[in-house]
Amino acid sequence: MRDTLLGALVSPASIALIGASNSEGKLTARPMRFLRRHGYAGRIYPVNPARETVLGEKAWPSVSAIPEKVDFAYILVDADPAIAALEDCAAAGVKVVAILADGFAEAGEEGERRQAEVQRIAREAGMLLIGPNSMGVVHTPSGFAATTNAAFGAAEIGRGRLAVISQSGSVIGTLLSRGAARGIDFSTFVSVGNEAASGIGAIGEILVDYPEIDGFLLFMETIRDREALGRFAAKAHAAEKPVVAYMIGKSEEGQALSVSHTGALTGSTEAADALLRSFGIRKADQLETLLEAPGALFRARLKPGRPKSATVIATTGGGGAMVVDQLSARGVTIAGASVATRAHFAERKIPCGHGKLVDVTLAGARYEVMKEAVSTLINDPETGVLIVAIGSSAQFDPELAVKPIADAVAEAPADAAPVLAFPLPHAPDSIRLLEAGGVPTFRTVESCAETIAMLMTGAVPSSPPAGGLPDAARQQIDALTGGMADEVTAGAIFRSLGLTGPGQTVLDPDKEVPEAFPVAFPVVAKLVSPDLPHKTEAGAIRVGIKNRAELVTAIADMQASAEQYRPGFRLTGVLVQELCTGLGEALIGLSRDPVAGPVVTVAMGGVMTEIYKDSAVRPAPLSIETAREMIEEVKGFALLRGFRGRPKGDLEALAEAVTAFSLLALDERIEEAEANPVLVREEGTGVTMLDALIRTR
Repeated sequence: MRDTLLGALVSPASIALIGASNSEGKLTARPMRFLRRHGYAGRIYPVNPARETVLGEKAWPSVSAIPEKVDFAYILVDADPAIAALEDCAAAGVKVVAILADGFAEAGEEGERRQAEVQRIAREAGMLLIGPNSMGVVHTPSGFAATTNAAFGAAEIGRGRLAVISQSGSVIGTLLSRGAARGIDFSTFVSVGNEAASGIGAIGEILVDYPEIDGFLLFMETIRDREALGRFAAKAHAAEKPVVAYMIGKSEEGQALSVSHTGALTGSTEAADALLRSFGIRKADQLETLLEAPGALFRARLKPGRPKSATVIATTGGGGAMVVDQLSARGVTIAGASVATRAHFAERKIPCGHGKLVDVTLAGARYEVMKEAVSTLINDPETGVLIVAIGSSAQFDPELAVKPIADAVAEAPADAAPVLAFPLPHAPDSIRLLEAGGVPTFRTVESCAETIAMLMTGAVPSSPPAGGLPDAARQQIDALTGGMADEVTAGAIFRSLGLTGPGQTVLDPDKEVPEAFPVAFPVVAKLVSPDLPHKTEAGAIRVGIKNRAELVTAIADMQASAEQYRPGFRLTGVLVQELCTGLGEALIGLSRDPVAGPVVTVAMGGVMTEIYKDSAVRPAPLSIETAREMIEEVKGFALLRGFRGRPKGDLEALAEAVTAFSLLALDERIEEAEANPVLVREEGTGVTMLDALIRTR
């Protein structure tokens, strides 16, 4: 089925243009003009019941009237006529249909009704529907340019090996023109519009099988089908085809709706970025990186056994320092020339500076010096990736400083370190020379650094944990009535997941505090109420209570404070817990983002959480390996790793708690949950949950 759709999508034998105009200046005339201009050899059937011919071609009253089964149809009429045209396509057995019109899901209640109708038609017919609001599909090798985007009116379109899938129709033209200026050509462009029936993931799953595509550029405004996007990314990873995304328009709705500290830390930007990363999709912050990274990542790959570090050689000290600075800012490890390489350079009288930057300024403007330096570095097993920063000679003397780089790479063995280049001046001829020699090259230092950071971090899709939500936890969730649960109820659910808490008892607020007390003093006392999710702000917590008399006074004071903070609050009990000490505090939170779905956040805990915003975010549920990565990302946890002789905290127990907590994502009734703080004890002694929060639908 996918092979059939692939052919119909990129190289159809025939296309119907429904609503094609006879006026060359009109937008709806463009697809026919572009198809002819770029050499499409298939049969074109303009469908326009009001005309006998369209731009010199016989016109047909409907797709059903065409004497053969059409592979691809592009519907160019308005929303309501488009639905009728889609029904005609379904009856005629068209495999792939794109709809240009807007007025669907983005157009209110009536638009949603229209979108539901086209979804139904496509589903029942088993067709691939692209759009609505799609500017069409282009496949350069076959000359198939079924698009209304004006950029494809260019006299010639280069043929490349990269695919663009975009939620914005105008961006396919932007990438075409910017790519042409940069010498980057493409194989396929698909404008998916508002993805009524098939989106980026579904289209990617079809295109990933095409052997003439080396990588993918995604322009995204949202994520509509997480499962399909994940399947596509996994297949692309297995096929060693890099996927790079540029994403805009991530809303903060989830953050606005949240009542936990987690919500203040985790907006849709962080959640969506985490989801893409978990799929193995690299995210570009610069548009230039979106253009340059996919091809570079396909050609430049880390070799087995080589370190994950970057060595920078430069014929300009300032330019090389720029590259080092940008790489370091993105967390890339910088390695200078090894001892063996420096000894070799000294023997050959090649200057290379004294720091981590291998600076061959002036000497590097000689062919034999530059070739020897590059060859030595890429054959050194201590070089992970080599980046060459080229100064003014890239523009004025490419034979001296650029050709030796390409020649050194051409003569290098298969296991040599990959080489990437950044010419500082505007040097299109040098870029072409390097690219032709197999050296990925960048126009900006930011794009260069971003791409190398992508190369270093890899793109391995993460694996979810085995097993499901424990029965005991599910049964307790079943008993919830919706909204905020009190801390005692939330804590009991967390305990059923395997998190542990301090010794505790719950007092009846309408009864006297008993003389014989089950928890040893000193204690912590908290008011139990679904109306007080943040006890510190409400004055509903007291720490270090030394005896019964202090407890009685503390309870009265807390009630008065909470009443002033939230008049009429519901009080269901007083939680009294043993006072625990440890080395530090963590936060573990779960939230559901409207774009990215369920995510877990790990951060420093306690009242300082929202101030520092030092956190790590991943889709949930997650594995123990992912939990360890998250803990490693939180800078504040350095204090718990034995920093400057301090005792080590039990971060492995924290990782286990994070993994167990993340299973709450499996129950869609849970909108958010949080354990904060979680006390981290000394290594080998575990972690203790001190506060708990759950909000359900």
